[in-house]
Amino acid sequence: MMGEKSLDQQEINLLWQEYKKKKDMQAREKLILHYTSLVWYVAGRLAVGLQGYFEFDDIISAGICGLINAVDRFNPDLGYKFETFAIARIRGAIIDWLRSLNWMPQSLQRKSRELENALVYLEQKLGRHPEDEEVADYLGITLEQFQQLVQRVAPITLVSLEDYCHVPGEGGDEPCLLQEGIPDPQATDPARSLEFQEVKKTLAEAIARLPEKEKLVITLYYYEGLTLKEIGKVLDVSESRVSQLHTKAVLRLRGRLGRRKKDLIG
Repeated sequence: MMGEKSLDQQEINLLWQEYKKKKDMQAREKLILHYTSLVWYVAGRLAVGLQGYFEFDDIISAGICGLINAVDRFNPDLGYKFETFAIARIRGAIIDWLRSLNWMPQSLQRKSRELENALVYLEQKLGRHPEDEEVADYLGITLEQFQQLVQRVAPITLVSLEDYCHVPGEGGDEPCLLQEGIPDPQATDPARSLEFQEVKKTLAEAIARLPEKEKLVITLYYYEGLTLKEIGKVLDVSESRVSQLHTKAVLRLRGRLGRRKKDLIG
């Protein structure tokens, strides 16, 4: 792939026409090769949070499946950027692969829920975002133990929102990814579209209520595409501190989306 000639936009448009209108498999292969860099981009960002739990090549392989799916599903006539369309599906494919491995210990998932519940409870009780010391005291642990706990549950926050943020699809519920902030261009079901808008509204309100630093981390990571290391330079803090801010932000969001899910069910 390193020796492949870079394609200009005119050549890319022609390949899309050849594949979508004439079912040219060579054009399909060239498109996949051209957009492989998107897989490396998404996998590289996710790998930071996974903290060495998996081989990077395995994450890449899962992402390639998402890229292939994106190339097959994309409709260039609708005017959307393929990159936006593909990144959500690449990330979704990697997350589905992680879920299929059932790699997260039950004890760690339980601790993540305890931390999430503590953040939600204290926020409601205090009427503000609790300080780290207050959360640690509520959990009966030291501040250092609390910070270690936040680091330990960090990988879980890569998939946690997708567990709470789904919309109906033809093959069952499909995840609503943070960066997938526009309706699916191939969605035609009005009920699904309405549900998607409701999920986006709830998520946007939850993000708006985050503490400023956590909100900034979410914005820079999911919408601006910065890595944790790059965000650390922006905020002038360590990468591990950014990871903590990201983890706490996602736990807060998961708690609010979880309450929304319970309200809908009950």
